[in-house]
Amino acid sequence: MVTALAVSALLVIGSLFSVLAALGVLRFPDLYTRMHAASKAGTIGSGLLLLAAGIHAMDIAILLRALAGFAFFVLTAPLSAHLLAKAAHQAGYRLTNLSVTDQMPQSAPAARWQ
Repeated sequence: MVTALAVSALLVIGSLFSVLAALGVLRFPDLYTRMHAASKAGTIGSGLLLLAAGIHAMDIAILLRALAGFAFFVLTAPLSAHLLAKAAHQAGYRLTNLSVTDQMPQSAPAARWQ
């Protein structure tokens, strides 16, 4: 019974985070805020859903794989979102007018290796 309650709670919380990430992607005004919503809330939502599946399996090997997948999500999703946002900024995608400041200056083209 305790396992069922824990899995249910993880499923509900993970689903809420995933829905909030989807709403953020739909409602936020520019690329950068959309990417922020997808990387933060989407990572936690998918990680909690994966953890719920690992606990529900009632097998330690599957639970360890789920934990490894959760760690992979937490380590890679924010990093990839940061790199994509940096590349978009360098490509010239502008912030929305609602943003107060752009603290990342436009950089000169990267020097090529000689």
